[in-house]
This record gives sequence, structure tokens and C-alpha cells, in this order.
Amino acid sequence: MARNILVTGGTGFIGRELCAHLLARGDRVAVFSRQDSDTVRALCGKVEPVAELASLRGHAGFDAVINLAGEGIAERRWSEARKRRLRDSRIGLTTTLVDTITTWQRLPQVLVSGSAVGYYGDQGENTVTENTAPRDEFTHRLCRDWEQAALALAPRGVRVCLSRTGLVVGSGGGFLARMLPPFRLGLGGRLGSGRQYMPWVHRWDVVAALIWMVDQSPASGPYNVVAPTPVTNRSFTRTLGRVLHRPALFPVPTPVLKLGFGEMARLLLTGQRAVPERLLAEGFQFRFTELAVALEEALHSIRTGHRA
Repeated sequence: MARNILVTGGTGFIGRELCAHLLARGDRVAVFSRQDSDTVRALCGKVEPVAELASLRGHAGFDAVINLAGEGIAERRWSEARKRRLRDSRIGLTTTLVDTITTWQRLPQVLVSGSAVGYYGDQGENTVTENTAPRDEFTHRLCRDWEQAALALAPRGVRVCLSRTGLVVGSGGGFLARMLPPFRLGLGGRLGSGRQYMPWVHRWDVVAALIWMVDQSPASGPYNVVAPTPVTNRSFTRTLGRVLHRPALFPVPTPVLKLGFGEMARLLLTGQRAVPERLLAEGFQFRFTELAVALEEALHSIRTGHRA
């Protein structure tokens, strides 16, 4: 049955693909974005653009809300001002969204809200499930407070799912777009020791998992949205080089990363060996479980202009 769905962050790397899938299955989609309406429709398709959340106060209501808004965490160094912007774009916006939803004539059945495996902080080589205790650092506090803002709807009877997403592989953006130029020139290589884990996931599986959370009425709480086969940075870079038919022989030393990125270098030098324990236990099926296959699909889509 077609649903009315509100998406925040719909013009982003994941949101664009999500809107395409929702529209293809017959849902009616509204997209909150500060971009102009023509741009929103150009990126997302036949959606209803929403320029201000304030315009939705007192709204009749949507069946579901998918909250993906948030500035890119790895776009620049983490100054104190940058940290505040990251918090405002996630926690501040989610708090405003939840406050707006409480004014609706009919509350949504479900809120699926974005988060990240950064919730757990640096976990070394430990296997990370949804029950793993986090390490207290900036990414944990950012994700924790982001999730708590969304969970404020739960006492009102709204089912809240939290998508703790890993590094998203896909064409047309994301971290892969930033990695490709040096690798294509044969200048790619591991970061630091290369032993840190990279919990990757293909964009198609992220979108499928978000829709699964909307559709599965028993689903609630946090889900690790990562492929079942996490790899180390060394393995990831070797695989990317192999898929590109390029060497991956130029490591970037830890001191260079710390000098260039400051505290944000922790995103590159630490990681989580995260697994999707709850998704697998509750019946979700991944399309991409092998990194090489996921990378080959993404690179093929980049060459042909075809989306997964």
C-alpha cells in the first residue's frame, strides 16, 4: 500500500537513491531541503519539496519519516566551530523535526533516523554488535545525542529505528569518490598501519535496510547497517587497487594524517569491526556481501552513469 513519507536529507548521497526507490514502489514522498524546489525535484524526482520544517507544524501527518539530514563529517578539520555545526545539523535539526512532528494531527507509525557506527568509537579488532559498549569520544557523543533526539518520539507511541551506517560504497559521491583520484593514478595505499577496520556497506543495501525498517512493524531500536564482511583498511585498499587494476603501494603515514587532519584523523586511523547482527537475525538479506563485487558495481555505475 502506498504511503506518505517525509524524508530529510533527501538530496544527499543516500537520500537521492532512497527517494528513487520509494517513488518506484508508489509511495508519495516529501523532501525537506534548503535547496530550491527545482533542484530538489531534479535530484529526487517527483517529490514534494519542503523548504522549512515550520511549514509542517500542524500538518495532517505522514505515515513514516526518514531522517537523513546532517553535514558531511569528513569534509574538513574538526575545529570547535565545525563540531558545533556537525551537532546542529544532526541533533539540532532532529530535535526541531521531533518537535514539529508532535504538532501533527496524526503521528507517524515510524521514524527511521540516521546514525553511524561511529557511535561505538574506536573498537580496535573487537567484533562490534548493537550491544557493544561504546568508547567515549567525539563521534560517540555526536551519534549518542543524535539518537536520543530521535528517541524522544518513542514515549508517544512512535516506532523509532536507528540506522548506524558504515562507510557507504556507491557511485556519484560518498567516501569512494574521494579515494578514487589517487588510486586511479596509481598513488593509493593504506592509511596509517592499515590494521583499522572499515565497516563498509553498498548504498543499495543502505536504502533497502531503511525501507525494511519502515515496512517491518516489529523493527525498532539500533541497527548496524554494514555489510556482514568488514575488512581492514589494508584489505580495502588492496581490493580497490585490484578492481581498478592499479597498484596500492603508497601508504599515508600516521603522522602525516594527524598533521593534515588534526582530531579528524581518528576517522581514518581507527574503526569498528561492526557486523549487522540484528538485521541478519531479523531476516534482512544483503545484496552485496563481498567488497570486490560492491566496488566493481560502483565503478561500473560511475563509468556508465547507471545507478544501482
